[in-house]
Amino acid sequence: MTSTAIEGLTQTRDSINVDDLVEATHHVSLDEQIEYLVRNRQDISITRSRNRPTDLTGTDEEGLAFLPESSKRRMVADGVDISHGYPEVPGRSEIPVYVDQAHAIRDHDMPFTERALNADPQKKALLGAAEEVHNLTANIGTEITGLQLVDLTDEQKDELALLVAERGVVFFRNQKLPPKTQRDLGEYWGNLEVHPQTPHVPGLPGESVIWVDYWRKHGMNINFKNCNYGNFDVVRYGSVGNQVWHTDLVHERQPAGITHLHLDAIPEVGGDTIWASGYAAYDKLSEEMKKFLDGKKAVYVSAHSYLDRDDPFGGRKKVERVHPMVRTIPATGWKTLFVNRGMTKRIVGLTPVESDVILNYLFDVYERNADIQVRFNWKSDPGYGTSAIWDNRSTQHRTIWDHEGRISRHGTRVTSLAEIPYFDPDSRSQREALGLPITKEE
Repeated sequence: MTSTAIEGLTQTRDSINVDDLVEATHHVSLDEQIEYLVRNRQDISITRSRNRPTDLTGTDEEGLAFLPESSKRRMVADGVDISHGYPEVPGRSEIPVYVDQAHAIRDHDMPFTERALNADPQKKALLGAAEEVHNLTANIGTEITGLQLVDLTDEQKDELALLVAERGVVFFRNQKLPPKTQRDLGEYWGNLEVHPQTPHVPGLPGESVIWVDYWRKHGMNINFKNCNYGNFDVVRYGSVGNQVWHTDLVHERQPAGITHLHLDAIPEVGGDTIWASGYAAYDKLSEEMKKFLDGKKAVYVSAHSYLDRDDPFGGRKKVERVHPMVRTIPATGWKTLFVNRGMTKRIVGLTPVESDVILNYLFDVYERNADIQVRFNWKSDPGYGTSAIWDNRSTQHRTIWDHEGRISRHGTRVTSLAEIPYFDPDSRSQREALGLPITKEE
């Protein structure tokens, strides 16, 4: 008997004998009964992430009431219908209950074209059209001025993909970027990620809404003291918001490639984001550590939790997938250290103690080396927004919640899924490829 049958029985429970109801549901499997309860009981939060509401579905009228005016103008100008509310929250019937359901969503090969491989290595079409191109740090981060993303040609999009792959993250201020154009860019660079749980722009699945203020209105407990706890111990303290160092969607069969976040409501002060380079993190390691890690694999987990169909009362369980810890980026051919504190669980083949010691050291390499990081303030001129476009394959990032919600911060994010991660033993590190000095330990 399916959950539909269960629903039919429960709807008619006043007109049937209780013994008949018990007998009828006796043949319904336990996992079907649990799935029905999870999908239909608003007070059950299995299918939602930590500290986020469980009773929302569809467009939210209350959200529209405090949506920043700059965000409203951007939506209306692009013809997005927000008359019924904002954002649009996936219905509970669409959200996986069991971990095997979540795992199966994209558990198949998806064709992927590495657009950067079509690009002119000199990027003349892109850089030649810009007013200014400025590297924000030596190892990561470039800002381009004088270009509107909405006007890019395919040739420029290919060259931008290559620049993102090389520099980790590229920034564009003072943008007039329609949500639909942002989504189209994402589809050009890869397979669009449509998340089964994350709220999105109404009518635009895959155009995820980044808006901590919204979750705070619905009970997210984030404050000045707890917003960074996860960076001390994410297992013990969890993650509130996006303040823990992480890489998006590492649990996917084909994890995130290019991600594009556009902020259309930006605090006057604060709300910055930090990125760190995986290329540079790898080159920070000793030559012996590099040899040890090359070819090793790790288990990566999802941000969201689900139930185990075989052990539904055993607690929440995350989607897990195994990928190389050092992966080769096809656009550059460079090795990158592919781990992150938020979602790397363990190293395959090591004891838990060995794995924890090595992983915590690798996390620290990313997080404690300021010379491989860039901190970016999103401020644009009034009436404009700012875009950051980064390569999740070769970076980590985290936000800084120092504005504490006193001023609105709202944006939309589109993620393009890339290739199945691989390690090419003949690939080189970034410093090797660029001819930069590499210290050899004796």
